[in-house]
Amino acid sequence: MSETAEREAGGEQIVAEPTAMEPVGRRPSAVSRTADLLARRREASIAFVAIVLFAFFWVQHGAFFTTGNQRVVTQFAAPMAMLAIAQVMNLVSGEIDLSLGHVFAFAPFVMLSAQDWGFPLPLAVVFAVIVASLVGLTNGLITVLTGVPSFITTLGMLFFLNGVTLHLSDARPHRTPDGGFADWIGGANFSIFVWAVVLTVILHIVLTNTRWGVYTVATGGNPVGASEAGIRTRRVKICNFMIAAAIAGFAGICEGIRVRSFFPLAGGSELMFFGVAAAVIGGTALFGGSGTMIGAFLGAFVISVLRDGLILNGISAFTFNMILGAAIIASMILNSGANRLRLRMRKT
Repeated sequence: MSETAEREAGGEQIVAEPTAMEPVGRRPSAVSRTADLLARRREASIAFVAIVLFAFFWVQHGAFFTTGNQRVVTQFAAPMAMLAIAQVMNLVSGEIDLSLGHVFAFAPFVMLSAQDWGFPLPLAVVFAVIVASLVGLTNGLITVLTGVPSFITTLGMLFFLNGVTLHLSDARPHRTPDGGFADWIGGANFSIFVWAVVLTVILHIVLTNTRWGVYTVATGGNPVGASEAGIRTRRVKICNFMIAAAIAGFAGICEGIRVRSFFPLAGGSELMFFGVAAAVIGGTALFGGSGTMIGAFLGAFVISVLRDGLILNGISAFTFNMILGAAIIASMILNSGANRLRLRMRKT
C-alpha cells in the first residue's frame, strides 16, 4: 500500500498523491448498469420496446412513417393513453375502475344536455367533467364505505352508465359542436394527443413529486400502515376515483369532437381494457403501491404502433389480440421480476 503523509516544508503543506498501485473501484459492467436502470426506472423497458417496434415497422413498410399514418397512430393512442393514466391513479391506490370506458361515452351527452339548457360550450364542458367526477365519487363512496370490491362496484356502474347514455342519446349518434373552442378541445389533427401529453406530465408530477402522490402510493402499498401513519386512505381512494372519472369524461368529449360525432357506444369496455392493458404493459402493478404515468402513456403508444404496424403488413385483428394478450402476460412476469430485483438491490 502507498503511504499518504502530510508534512510541512517551507511553510507549505504537501500532501502525497496516491500511487497507481492503490486499488480503485471497479466500474460496473454494461449488464449491471442495464439491470440497475430497469430496476429503478419502470419506463425504461417499455421505452425500449416502443423504439424497437417503431424502427421495425418503419423498415417493414415505408408508409408507416408518413405524416398521415403517424396521425392515425397518435389519434388511436391518445384516448387510450388518457384512460390509462386515469386508471393508474386507481391502480396505484389499490383499486380499479371498470366504468371509465362508459364515463368516456356518457360525458359528451351530459355536455350536449347542458348546451340545451343554455350553457355556453366552455361551461358545458366543465359541467360534464364535474358530472363525470361525481360518477367517480359514487364509485369511491360505495367501495370504501360498504367494503364492496371496486371491481364489482364499477362493473355495476358500467352497465348503469350504458343505460343512462342510451337514454340521453336516444340510442343514436349526435353531431358535435363547431367553433374555435371545439377545435381547441379536439378538432385539430393532433390536439387530443397534446391533451394526452399534458395530462400525463401533470399526473406524473402529482404522483412522483407531491404529498398526494406519496399518500396514493402508501395507500395502495400498505393501507394498514398508511392509515396508522395518519393518512386518510378512504379519502385518497375516493379522490382518485373522481380524478380518473373526470379525465375519462374529458377524453370522451375530446375524442367525440375529433371524429365529429358523439356515439353512445363509443369507448365502452374495449377502450377501458385497452387502458388497463397500457397501464400494465407500462409497468403499473395491479396490486397497488406502484405505477408510472409515463409508462402508461408509452404502453398506449406501443399498443397503437403494434396495431397500426400489423394492419399495414396485412395481419388480421385476431393476431393483434393474440399478441396483445401475450404482451400483457409477459409484462406482468417482467414487472414481478423487476420488483424482486428492486427489493434485492435495496437489501444490498
